[in-house]
Amino acid sequence: MNVLVVLAIILFVLMALIGGGKGIRSFVALFLNFGVLLLTIIIMSIPTINPLIPTLMACTVISCINLFYINEVNRKTKTAFLSTMITIVLLLFFIIMVTEKAKIQGFGEEETEEISAFSLYVGVDFVKVAACMIIMSAIGSIIDVAISIASPINEIYRHNPSISRKALFTSGLKIGRDILGTDTNTLFFAFFGSYLGLLIWFKDLSYTFGEIINSNVFSAEIINILCAGIGVALIIPITAWITSYSLVKQERKSKGIRK
Repeated sequence: MNVLVVLAIILFVLMALIGGGKGIRSFVALFLNFGVLLLTIIIMSIPTINPLIPTLMACTVISCINLFYINEVNRKTKTAFLSTMITIVLLLFFIIMVTEKAKIQGFGEEETEEISAFSLYVGVDFVKVAACMIIMSAIGSIIDVAISIASPINEIYRHNPSISRKALFTSGLKIGRDILGTDTNTLFFAFFGSYLGLLIWFKDLSYTFGEIINSNVFSAEIINILCAGIGVALIIPITAWITSYSLVKQERKSKGIRK
């Protein structure tokens, strides 16, 4: 039996045993997300299509799968989804500016040997593609933080419905501070894991430290990490505010209070 199939079966059994129904939905979501990413890459390679449009659509579909399909449609997933979309749009504008300034788009000198057999005139805007790559790299962490903030705020409000909007927002920020450090480190190690192969490549090419720091590939990786970290930091206050505002507003509306 193929190793991939065996690993997939082991993962499915573990997720089903530990996570129950939600674990099985999470397993199915992995394949759905893979399908969305594959379809997005195919669409992005069409020269007449702006890569940002399929990327935003993919982020929306991935957010729906990870929030509504896995955790079902409820108050906390709705606020987490809205927060994710707002953060993605804000981050996208920021990343476009950064990629244009940093000039990290396109292929690095180190990659020319691998792609020398192909035509480089593919008619795709690589500034936008670079921005799309960073967004797609960060979407998982942003969704994770959004639901991690929205869920405990809902629990706090459920146990203490008289709590003020400001107190809810402050609680959300405190929760966010606790997960900010671990989540940014997770991002760093995830990127660094893929970067290990690149370090070996640099060693084979006898690069100096200065050449590594100034290489296009290295700069692109570091900018990926920093922009994803900024997205994770942004989602915390946005989710805390939207969730606390939504909960208190809904309560006041049910009681007929206008302000």
